Amino acid sequence: MNPPTVSAPCISPQINSQLTDIVGLRTSGIFPAGREPSIRTLREWSKLRRIPHHRVGHFVYYDPAEVSLHIRTKLKIPARA
Repeated sequence: MNPPTVSAPCISPQINSQLTDIVGLRTSGIFPAGREPSIRTLREWSKLRRIPHHRVGHFVYYDPAEVSLHIRTKLKIPARA
């Protein structure tokens, strides 16, 4: 007998959600080459809740698509007038 499957509503089907650690976030390609923030900066942003992260026990994981979307929409610094 097959177990029942529950179809959860998918927010965005084109974004592949894979969790990665902090090193994987730096090398995921969401930051410009040569301009990646340091691990210390990413940990500070996580601590200050500036970027979305997922905590599993004492491990911290990131979804690169979610972080990229958040940075592009919420962390923009307005230009000087």
